[in-house]
Amino acid sequence: MLSIRGHKYCPYLWLNQTHPGLSISFLPNHVVHKDTYQQKAFCGVYSDDGNMFLSACQDQNIRLYDTRRGGFTLKRTIKARDVGWSVLDVCFTRDSRSVLYSSWSDYIHVCSIDGEHQTHIALDLNPDERRFCVFSLAASTDGTEILGGANDGCLYVFDREQNRRTLKIDAHEDDVNTVAFADGSSQLLFSGSDDALCKVWDRRTLRENRPQPVGQLAGHRDGITFIHSKCDARYLISNSKDQTIKLWDVRKFSPKEGLAASRLAVTQQNWDYRWQQVPQRALKRHKLTGDTSVMTYRGHGVLHTLIRCRFSPEFSTGQRFIYTGCSTGKIIIYDVLTGRVVSSLTGHEACVRDVSWHPYQDNIISSSWDGAVCLWEHRENHLLDEDRERFKTAARLA
Repeated sequence: MLSIRGHKYCPYLWLNQTHPGLSISFLPNHVVHKDTYQQKAFCGVYSDDGNMFLSACQDQNIRLYDTRRGGFTLKRTIKARDVGWSVLDVCFTRDSRSVLYSSWSDYIHVCSIDGEHQTHIALDLNPDERRFCVFSLAASTDGTEILGGANDGCLYVFDREQNRRTLKIDAHEDDVNTVAFADGSSQLLFSGSDDALCKVWDRRTLRENRPQPVGQLAGHRDGITFIHSKCDARYLISNSKDQTIKLWDVRKFSPKEGLAASRLAVTQQNWDYRWQQVPQRALKRHKLTGDTSVMTYRGHGVLHTLIRCRFSPEFSTGQRFIYTGCSTGKIIIYDVLTGRVVSSLTGHEACVRDVSWHPYQDNIISSSWDGAVCLWEHRENHLLDEDRERFKTAARLA
């Protein structure tokens, strides 16, 4: 078998013939509205076992749904505390016994969801900034540590057993919008920022007084809104305000000229994605000098908020797809190998900020600023875009 270094076209050796994954013909194509809120839905994620779905809304409520056996029943509503603007990120601990959330606040909150008695604990990060926000959260595999990325450009690690912040790293030159653990060991960390860089950190060599990443990934022209790890300590994807997703291999870091080119591109951006449309000059397609990304995906919009993208699940798809929310209210699904859009799901009336694919079933839940939480599943009588084009071509040739 060719090594990844020697493979000229496709380095994705995890997509092998022993795991063909879900066929494009059976991708989700039918929408079912599951819940509607009076304000914007910001976050929505399945638990690792798929038995629960966690949703966060601008109304300061965090809702937990029972999704066992194909159901979607409201199990518990948690009133969020210390909320500024909205709850901005949520996640389950790996044992699915607690949930974490963050907002414009000095605190990360932990809520138990296992058993009758609910605990609600505030974890103080002791930031230096007066106006402080954790934009992104991740829980370690053993549940003892919480990783956060904040508006002061720092990474934070809070140890739940010691009940204190154990690490603060001056990581980026701008807001840290997204963080992730690289794999189950929780030793490698990923971070992404408005400085347009992804950075890779090794916990075993991190020092607060001399924070040095083991490598940096440059190629985006604008801030990074989300990172998702393939959980193999090798591949990750990043979503960006430059309207692209990039796939990275951490064995190929960017050279100094790549970092400089990306920084220069960011300084030339003079528009605000929160309320302005994308200027044409921001849609340049040629690669920056030193761009070490493996693949670039175009076809979705990143405006208004920190829109998420993810790899599709290993169990049902072999991680063959990348899927993302979109500022136009769509869910876009890309083929990892070709970079083509294989599905564009339309059903929301506003930005889709978060998307979550069930780890074992073929459905996706989308959370939108129109207040709707929608489930997308496959129905035989609904055709995907690619199917429609194939049938149109066949009809023309007939």
